[in-house]
Amino acid sequence: MLPDAEILVYMTQDAILADSNAIANLVSAFHDPGVAAAYGRQLPRPGAGAIEAHARTFNYPSTSDVRDLASRDRLGFKAIFLSNSLSAYRRSALLEVGGFPSNLIFGEDTVTAARLLLAGHKIAYVSEAAAYHSHAYTCLQEFKRYFDIGVLHSREKWLLEAFGRANKEGRKFIVSELTYLFHHDIWQIPTALTRTGLKLVGYRLGRMESRLSPGVKRRLSMHSSFWVR
Repeated sequence: MLPDAEILVYMTQDAILADSNAIANLVSAFHDPGVAAAYGRQLPRPGAGAIEAHARTFNYPSTSDVRDLASRDRLGFKAIFLSNSLSAYRRSALLEVGGFPSNLIFGEDTVTAARLLLAGHKIAYVSEAAAYHSHAYTCLQEFKRYFDIGVLHSREKWLLEAFGRANKEGRKFIVSELTYLFHHDIWQIPTALTRTGLKLVGYRLGRMESRLSPGVKRRLSMHSSFWVR
């Protein structure tokens, strides 16, 4: 659709730029000719609760970073973390790896990030490019989201084979979340622990989705239309 564009910028409809320089800061990452994709920092939306706010604080730190394939030794699965809620791609590199895959339940940004790193490109995290974007998921929504993550990892096993499992990162998140809640809203700790259990159950069910009927998968999934298709 945009054959003359060198850089393509993507946002989701519910992301609100934090300031007028966000896009300029984001695309500045492409001054490095090795950078194929960049993504910005996501801040919790105004009024976000402690659990919601921590998720953004944990995944989107204040320090920028540039990753290449060697970063998987340091970061493991986190090396391919990228969010299209505020992102930009070098068009030539995106087309080189086949564009975004269309047969996924979700996570097209993660899969594309993995393909870019394996192709020898770099990914930049630009903390100076920020947008307000977070979700107050219910416990059921968390369960369904992690079911879909399990489905992604089940169907795209090469992601885990190339970059390792996300278990270590999950443990770090739990410790960080409990510490954060202890200082900011201690009464949310029981809810956080419940959510953690539901995420684990949802993820494991997603990993074994080949044994489940389409009807069951529709009910367990956040993206139920995928199973109709």
